[in-house]
Amino acid sequence: MQKPSKPLLNREISWLYFNERVLQEAADKTVPLIERIRFLAIFSSNLDEFYRVRVATLNRLANVNAKAKELLGYNPRKVLNDIKTLVVKHERRFNHLYEDEIIKELEQEKIFILNETQLNVSRGQFVRNYFREKILSTLVPVMPDKTNPLPELKDRVVYFLIKLTKDHPKTKVRYSLIEIPHSIDRFLVLPETNNLKFVILLDDIIRYCLDDIFNIFQYNHIEAYSVQLTRDAELNLDRHVSEKFIDTLTKSLQKRKKGKPMRLLYDSAMPLDMLTYLVAQLDLDADGLIPGNRYHKFKDFIRFPNIGRAELEYPRINPLEVKQLDASKGILNQVARRDYLVNLPYQSFDYIIHFLREAAIDPKVTAISITLYRLAENSRVINALINAAKNGKKVFCLLELKARFDEQANIYWTGKLEEEGVVVDYGLQDYKVHSKICLVSRREKGRIVNYANLSTGNYNEKTAQIYCDHSIFTANPEITGELRKLFDGLQRKEFYKGYKNLVVSPLESRTKFYELIDEEIRLAGEGKPAYVILKMNSLADEEVIGKLYEAGAAGVKIQLIIRGMCCLVPGIAGVSENIEVVSIIDRFLEHARLWIFGNNGEEKMYLTSADLLTRNLDRRVEVGFPIFDQNIRKELRDIINIQLKDNTKSREINRLNNNNYRRNRGKVSYRAQTDIYTYLKYKNHP
Repeated sequence: MQKPSKPLLNREISWLYFNERVLQEAADKTVPLIERIRFLAIFSSNLDEFYRVRVATLNRLANVNAKAKELLGYNPRKVLNDIKTLVVKHERRFNHLYEDEIIKELEQEKIFILNETQLNVSRGQFVRNYFREKILSTLVPVMPDKTNPLPELKDRVVYFLIKLTKDHPKTKVRYSLIEIPHSIDRFLVLPETNNLKFVILLDDIIRYCLDDIFNIFQYNHIEAYSVQLTRDAELNLDRHVSEKFIDTLTKSLQKRKKGKPMRLLYDSAMPLDMLTYLVAQLDLDADGLIPGNRYHKFKDFIRFPNIGRAELEYPRINPLEVKQLDASKGILNQVARRDYLVNLPYQSFDYIIHFLREAAIDPKVTAISITLYRLAENSRVINALINAAKNGKKVFCLLELKARFDEQANIYWTGKLEEEGVVVDYGLQDYKVHSKICLVSRREKGRIVNYANLSTGNYNEKTAQIYCDHSIFTANPEITGELRKLFDGLQRKEFYKGYKNLVVSPLESRTKFYELIDEEIRLAGEGKPAYVILKMNSLADEEVIGKLYEAGAAGVKIQLIIRGMCCLVPGIAGVSENIEVVSIIDRFLEHARLWIFGNNGEEKMYLTSADLLTRNLDRRVEVGFPIFDQNIRKELRDIINIQLKDNTKSREINRLNNNNYRRNRGKVSYRAQTDIYTYLKYKNHP
């Protein structure tokens, strides 16, 4: 298929519009106040990763040669300029929200974030004592000069650039650099006074005590301004290394810490002479210079302490039971009779843990095969697999070492598993294994029966509390038989084709997706109802977008729910007027991927681990799986209908990229995440 000549939004610009939607949650006064602070933290963390990966890649492309524009279809240098314009705009909005709105609303709640200039004598002494006991010994000031230049700044570490001056005009100015320690809690709660509550940041504790640090010098004035450098985080790996892959990856991770500077975020109050001095020491393009507020690494604010009313946070939700799936009884015997759907986080990830634990101790279970991508810090999944190996089960674990920013953790887990006798595969040389699949083999009446769990999200009990995903238990041989074939191929490092039910990347996902779309185009051509509903994190593959444009122009009604970037431009006459795109950003992160095709009244429905990105279709091992069980099909359809009705947290994605809420649609308010929880609760307990 030829690449479409139809309109496409640049993926990086589209991603920035997504992050703007995160910022909208921080601005939404209906969101509890502490949660608004956490959305600011998420926005900041997202932007850090964006610079480390996407902007780093664009910089590489911009520096290749003059043919980059011709090869890419766009000018990377222009995109970098557009990125800076948007980022500066968003940073201004961020600063306004934090400094002019959220700080003042905290004060209305009698919660005060104090800086170093606002401490009275008693609180000042409390802070100084804390500094001397907990902080001072961790600080290592660097005093650069002609013989001792400024050291390389670490990636995503907050520093103070400090200027020491005397009143005498002929005295030489000295600079110092201090790394803000990450091993100490960023927030210190101060003693309460008259029902007033106080918090001070680690940054301001250090500012308050600068004279303790530099008391050997006779300077009258000490100024400190924060800076944070973001570096290129892309890994350069030798793709043909196999036996020494872990060593190669480990070395690449070390290099990542010293990658090319991508962005210098600096306190906009920093005097020009200090900024000039700093920039002169760094190999940084002008595009990477971003003014910010006095506090960087704002992602730490996701742990901002709630020392006020409970209502300042979202109330904790109690995970609901899965109807007719009794966790106190054997999971495998129940799955043998029917399929079950777990809707995370509304229902508990513990069902998956029970499934693995039971398989680990069941004497009839002979083997467990699983693919792992991102794991919790203290993973109960890993513990269950180790327990299975200790009990004599054959455990095969494909642990993807190339999971971005989880590489180091996955290297650690690889060692733990191998120590206990688990057969660990590190993944494939040229492909990431991103599927979320598990297969348990059990000997029953002289034959092997397979039980499976297939999911849209990771086997990670921590993220399962905040990511909206779907997870299926099934013993259907049409699914489990093909999973067995897939795992056999992964162990042999071969890709098989010819799956009848599963939709597997990298060989067949694109083709099967196009076939499903073509059937809807055919139905539309015959004057029959034709529609497609797709939910995903991101849509950027140009050929897929071209296919959706083709279907929409042919009369197929297309509804898309896309949380993140969307390069398709809806609502253009003659091109995409039959395509509607919405994005839901709310308390939980919408992470599930779901495909629904009208199929002439007999809907086809798939869950999948894959977004519609080129990498997921062509360069990753992904697994989509059909939903056969009628009860589960209805449940998923009801959930997707609830999401399509959302007029509270749903934004319209359009050619103007204005992120307008859909709040003007109807007199009744619908909020998908709240309504889904209510729906599942009622479904279990009518």
